[in-house]
Amino acid sequence: MGVRGHTAGFGMIELEVGLGNRSYPIVIGSGVLKSSDWWSAHAPEAVVAVITDENVSPLYAPVLSNILEQLGKRVVKVVLPAGESSKSWQMLDRLFDQLLAAHCDRDSLVVALGGGVMGDLAGFAAATYLRGVPLIQVPTTLLAQVDSSVGGKNGINHQRGKNMIGTFYQPRAVLIDVDTLNTLPPREVVAGLAEVIKHGAIADASYFAWLEDNLDSLLKREPEALVEAIRGSCAIKARVVAADEREAGIRAILNFGHTFAHAIETGLGYGFWLHGEAVGCGMVQATRLSMQTEGFDAEQALRLSTLIERAGLPMFAPDFGRERWLELMALDKKVKDGAMRFVVLEAIGKARLRTVPAGVLARVLEQTATLNVGALLRGIPPNAGLHQRSKASA
Repeated sequence: MGVRGHTAGFGMIELEVGLGNRSYPIVIGSGVLKSSDWWSAHAPEAVVAVITDENVSPLYAPVLSNILEQLGKRVVKVVLPAGESSKSWQMLDRLFDQLLAAHCDRDSLVVALGGGVMGDLAGFAAATYLRGVPLIQVPTTLLAQVDSSVGGKNGINHQRGKNMIGTFYQPRAVLIDVDTLNTLPPREVVAGLAEVIKHGAIADASYFAWLEDNLDSLLKREPEALVEAIRGSCAIKARVVAADEREAGIRAILNFGHTFAHAIETGLGYGFWLHGEAVGCGMVQATRLSMQTEGFDAEQALRLSTLIERAGLPMFAPDFGRERWLELMALDKKVKDGAMRFVVLEAIGKARLRTVPAGVLARVLEQTATLNVGALLRGIPPNAGLHQRSKASA
């Protein structure tokens, strides 16, 4: 099992997540959301529930609904508030209520249309509604396209920790239309680059070097560079998922920087920093940790931190204080038998999971936390939304 890639029909690049009889395609291209041929081939159900948010809905839901209706489908559109706060029991219940009211049965299809929040929420709903209905992921943010839409992880947040409640539930397919990135605000593009950089750092030194050479093109949203970055990241993610679907081993390396990041998100309040912003900062902390535990080469550490800084991601963590940091990280899913485990780098392109002594962790927290939380809260605005209409689409 593994991943393979080729140029598919309908003008798409196609990768495969190799999971035996549950394998599924990741298709990448420009304008592919509008391909009625693709939807006809991959959505045989008579009823399609499109789960989206208030920002994405006016931009892409009408186009998708029109295509599905032309194919004879009954479309049920569920529009939820945008932002990380929607990953909650309350929004999940609201989603279920609308599916039930619309008489969606086990032969209905769920389509997650939006960023990582909608992907996680709709994925969890599809996994549990009537004990499971088919799911197609249609990610519209860079972060969701390169990471969260692939691999079957989904769930909601708890006040004590991020993504603490959820399932592993693989989609039927992932459809990535790079044109949806045209309506993202710059802050969201930068947040997505955190996961792109992460993939190179943990699994592919040559891909990391390509990112160093092409970061400016990605920040300018040049289509060829975006397609290559998405393809490269999805190929790494698919390969890791195929080897370890339920995170019993190697899949844990995908969480590089995430133990710190989830603590930041929980500590500041969900949505105050975007997930990718927290991951960028978390990778800086994890890089420092790698230097102290693995002897991670200082020159390579500089390359990684420089790339994170060039992307425009946060370089300094909030100073919650040692005890609060430890409290926030204690519920991380990688904690085992009370010991904290972190993803660390032996070299660019080579990561591992290891237990970290408390003294070493405390030292890293002191070295990477230079901002007062109060000043941080005053200095960084809350999430203004996932998408904006561009002048061309307004």
